[in-house]
Amino acid sequence: MHCAGCMAKVERTLGGLDGVVSARVNLTARQVAVAHRADVAIPDLVASLAHVGFEAQPRLEMAEPVSAVRPLLAPLAVAAFACMNVMLMSVSVWSGADGNTRLLFHWLSAAIGVPAIAFAGRPFFASAWSALRTFSTNMDVPISIGVILATALSFYETMTGGKEAWFDGTLMLLLFLLAGRALDAMMRDRARAGVDALLRQAPGGALVVDDDGATNWTASADLVPGMVMRVAAGERLAADGAIVRGASRFDQSLLTGESAPVPGAVDSLVLAGTLNLENPVDVRVTATGEDTSLAEIARLMEAAGQVRSHYVRIADRASRLYAPAVHTLAALSFIGWMLAGAGVYHALVIAISVLIITCPCALGLAVPVAQVVAAGALMRRGVLVKDGSALERMAEVDHALIDKTGTLTFGRPVADAASLDALDNDEAAVALALASHSRHPLSLALSKALASRGVRAATLDEVSEVAGRGVEARRGLQTVSLGRPGGAEGMATALVIADRPVRIIRFADGLRPDCDEALARLRAMRIECAILSGDNAAAVSEATRATGLPGRAGASPADKLAAITALQKVGAKVLMVGDGLNDGPALAAANASMAPGTASDVGRQAADMVFTADSLLALPRAVAVSRATMRVVRQNFGMAIAYNLLAVPLAMAGVVTPLVAAVAMSSSSLLVIGNSLRLARAAR
Repeated sequence: MHCAGCMAKVERTLGGLDGVVSARVNLTARQVAVAHRADVAIPDLVASLAHVGFEAQPRLEMAEPVSAVRPLLAPLAVAAFACMNVMLMSVSVWSGADGNTRLLFHWLSAAIGVPAIAFAGRPFFASAWSALRTFSTNMDVPISIGVILATALSFYETMTGGKEAWFDGTLMLLLFLLAGRALDAMMRDRARAGVDALLRQAPGGALVVDDDGATNWTASADLVPGMVMRVAAGERLAADGAIVRGASRFDQSLLTGESAPVPGAVDSLVLAGTLNLENPVDVRVTATGEDTSLAEIARLMEAAGQVRSHYVRIADRASRLYAPAVHTLAALSFIGWMLAGAGVYHALVIAISVLIITCPCALGLAVPVAQVVAAGALMRRGVLVKDGSALERMAEVDHALIDKTGTLTFGRPVADAASLDALDNDEAAVALALASHSRHPLSLALSKALASRGVRAATLDEVSEVAGRGVEARRGLQTVSLGRPGGAEGMATALVIADRPVRIIRFADGLRPDCDEALARLRAMRIECAILSGDNAAAVSEATRATGLPGRAGASPADKLAAITALQKVGAKVLMVGDGLNDGPALAAANASMAPGTASDVGRQAADMVFTADSLLALPRAVAVSRATMRVVRQNFGMAIAYNLLAVPLAMAGVVTPLVAAVAMSSSSLLVIGNSLRLARAAR
C-alpha cells in the first residue's frame, strides 16, 4: 500500500466478505486489523487481498518488517543517472543540432533511456497492472500509460528520423515521482517499529525453579501461570508475577513513570519488562505473553496507531477522482482532435501531453519536499523528525501534555544545595564515604554533588549495604549510616552519625534548561500546557510549583491515553511529550508527540519527533517550524493547482508537445521545491 486509494480498496475488499465485521488500515504501519467471526479462515482473507492485487500475510508469521523505501532506491538511482546523461545530450538538440548529429543523439538517448525507463518505471507499472488486472484503476495507471506512450512515440520518432524525442522528459517525470514516493516511504519506515520495540523490552525467557530446587531456562512462550522464575539482579522480568522469596528494588519507570526505584518484598506484584536492581528474587508467574501488562501497553499503542489513518483519508477522494479525470481528459483530447481532422499521430501526441502535463508531480512534492526541508532545519537544531506527517499535526496543536520524569525534568535526582550547606565538613566527609559504596540513584547523586564541592571521603570500616535500609559502616567506635528516612516526603536520604542530629538530605529532579522560556513561548502560541505524569504526588506537586502548570500524578498508561482521548473528543489537538514505556500509548494516540533523546527505545519509536538537546526550547521550536511548514505547503498546493488550471487547457489545445509538457511539469515541481527551501531558515 502506498496511497489512500490502496487503503480504501483494501478496506472495501475485506469489509465486503461474509463474516468480516470491520477492516481498518494503518497506512503508516502497512497493516490492516480485521475483526471477523471465528469461522473465517485467515487464508481466505489473504486470498481476497491477492485477488485485488495486494500481497499479504498474517503479522505473526512475518519474521522481519519489510522496508517500504528499499525497493525504490535502485529505480531512483537509475532514473537520476539516466536523466542527467540524456539531458546533457538533449542540450545539443535544443541548441540546434540537425541531421545526422541530431539522429545520433536521439539514438544515444534511446539506448540509455529505454532500458532505464523500463527499470525505473517498474514500481508504477507493477502497481498499475495489479489494478488493471482486477478491472480497477489507481493513480499509477495514467502515469504508466503516459510513460509508456511517450517512450514508444519517442522511439518511433527516433527510428523514422523525426525531429523530436521525449526520453529526457519521461525520465525527468519518473525521477520526480520516485523521489516523492521514496521520501514518503522513508518517513513511513521510521514510524513502524514502535510496537516491536516495546515487546523487545521483555527478555526471551527466564530461569524456572522446579519443586526440587533445580533451575531450567524456559522460553517466554513456554512460561505458564504458577511457574516460579528466579530473577537475578540486573535482569528484566519475562512475565507478570508475585514475589515468593526475597526482596529487592525494581525500576518500573518505563511502565509507570515512577522516578524512584520501587521496593518489592514477598507477595508484591512485579511486572514484565521491569528491571530488578539489587537482589535475586523468586517470582511466581501470574500472567504471560499477551496477558502481561507489557503486552497490554503494546495493544494500546497499536490501537492508538490506527487512529492516525484518518489523516490519509483526506487524499482518498482525490485519489479516486484523479485517474478517471486524467483518462477522460486525454481521451477527449484524442477524440476531439481526430474529429477536427488531425491524424492519429498528432492526436496521440496531444493525448500524451495531457497525460504528462497533468501528472501530480507538483502536488505530490508539495508536502514531502516541505517536510524534508523542515526536518533538516529542525535536525540542525537538535530535533529529529521521525514521521513527516507529524509536521502537519504539530502545526495544529493547542494543548500540550508533558510528562515530568525525564521530560520536563532530567529524570535523575540532584542533591538540594541547602541540604548540603547544612552539613559540616566532617558530616560531608562521612556522607561521601557512605554514598560512594552504593549504586542507588540517590547515593550516586550525593557522591557527585559532594565531590564537586571538593569534599574528601572519610575512612570507614565494615561497610555494608542492606536492601531497603541503605549503607551502614563503622567509624572507630561509632556507627554511621545513610539510608531511607522515616516520614520524609519526596526524594530524601538520612545521614545518621552516632549521637549527632539526623541530617536529612533532600533531592529534586531538576527542570530542563530554558523551561520557563519554553513554556512562555508555548503559551504565546496559544497552547495550553499541563503535566501528566505517572510519578508520585509529591514529585509532581514540586514540578507544578516550579512551573506554574496544572498537574496530575499517578497516571497509568491507560489513564494517559484516556486523558488525551477526552481532550480530543471536545476538539482539542493534543501534543504529548514523554520519555518512558508508560508514555508509549499516549505518544501514539496524541495528534503529535515528542520524546527526549534520553527516552526509552519505545518512547523514541512511538514519538513523531525526538529532541536530542537538553533544552526544552525544542518544543516551541518544533511547533513554530511546523506552522511555517504548513503555510508553505498551502502555498505549494496553490501554485500546483494554478499550474494545472493553466497547463491542462494549453495541452488539450495542442499548444504543447510531450517534451514541453514534461518540462512544464518539472518547472512546476522546481517552483514547489524552491518555495519549500525557504524553510531551511525556519528553525533559527
